[in-house]
Amino acid sequence: MDYLKDGNKNDLGRFFTGPFIWLPLPFFILLDAVASLYQFICFPIHGIEKVERSKYILIMDRNKLQYLDAFQKIGCMYCGYANGLLVYLKEIAGLTEKYWCGIMHETKPGFINQPSQKALNFAKFNDVEDFVKKYWPKNWRNNLKK
Repeated sequence: MDYLKDGNKNDLGRFFTGPFIWLPLPFFILLDAVASLYQFICFPIHGIEKVERSKYILIMDRNKLQYLDAFQKIGCMYCGYANGLLVYLKEIAGLTEKYWCGIMHETKPGFINQPSQKALNFAKFNDVEDFVKKYWPKNWRNNLKK
């Protein structure tokens, strides 16, 4: 809540940026519904374990804090939802990527490698042996050696 440090210095700026901060909310709600539906339909078909939404989205905790005013509580609920939703979506996307294309990206200067690729044990970039070991059925691997 760094904005509190400014006192009233930046009230005009907050007034003008407020609508832009809240503008994504309907899109977040739609994205939440679509991602949950996608996961509900697709993950069982492909044997991918579902991501538990409740482990990522928590909006009803900071609103209980007595030292926050009503606007701060609503803002905290929005931030909890938006940030939790984005982490939830990242988990769904990461598991989808692991299933369909579980190869790490090439390491390039300035590129931030995605931690989920390491955590989900993606095959190393341009490493045929690692790719074959992790993804090819054993009977295919045996045919390579012949």
